[in-house]
Amino acid sequence: MELQLLKDLVYKPFGERAILMEWEATIDLRIISEIYQLKKLLLSNFPDVIEDVVIAYHSLTLMYKERINDYKKEIHLINSCFTENKIKEEDVSTLWKIPVCYDEFFGFDLKELATSLNLSMQKLIKIHSQTLYTVYFIGFLPGFLYLGGLDERLKFPRKATPRLSVPQGALAIGGSQTGIYPIESAGGWNIIGKTPISFFDVEKENPCFAKPGDRIQFIPISLEVYKNLEDDIDAGLFNLSNTLIDA
Repeated sequence: MELQLLKDLVYKPFGERAILMEWEATIDLRIISEIYQLKKLLLSNFPDVIEDVVIAYHSLTLMYKERINDYKKEIHLINSCFTENKIKEEDVSTLWKIPVCYDEFFGFDLKELATSLNLSMQKLIKIHSQTLYTVYFIGFLPGFLYLGGLDERLKFPRKATPRLSVPQGALAIGGSQTGIYPIESAGGWNIIGKTPISFFDVEKENPCFAKPGDRIQFIPISLEVYKNLEDDIDAGLFNLSNTLIDA
């Protein structure tokens, strides 16, 4: 897909060295695709000017190396870049199959969440694990994947009082999102399971195996299989299942 000037794009000054670019406030594959295209285009065209780019579901923040003296001029340059250049989307992504134990031993909120959603626990697990999720971006913790695609039937508010400690690998639902805590941390999402897979390893060349645009599917496993997988991972005998697919 060729990049075109986006008429509904909104620009805002964001401090002395940044410009905020905003799309419609919704989680949408088309929007996140455009954002990543623009990121590549801007970094390739202004490498000496732009220091960093910060991405969210429907915004992109350009961090400049120096103070911006004329915002209108910079916005004009950005627009000119859009109209004079073409860039193509990545047409290949990776599908990662993540083993998850949805047992109540790990799913602290599974029963309560299922009851609140008027679903059996088995139905909740089936809906959650049969969905193909898209990695939108990575943050707020290293290796935390922001995933799009949660089934409408599973959307549920975050907890009023967050837990002070959520274990590494916990799979949870919060609002319209689902995700895995890559490290132990505080958190207010509803925990429904756990994976033995590490989502962030600082000793690896690529600390987080997934990238924006990849797909994630959760594969239910029993508590016994979970424990066996932990042993295999510790012994270096496990390879995470992945397949190249069309984006």
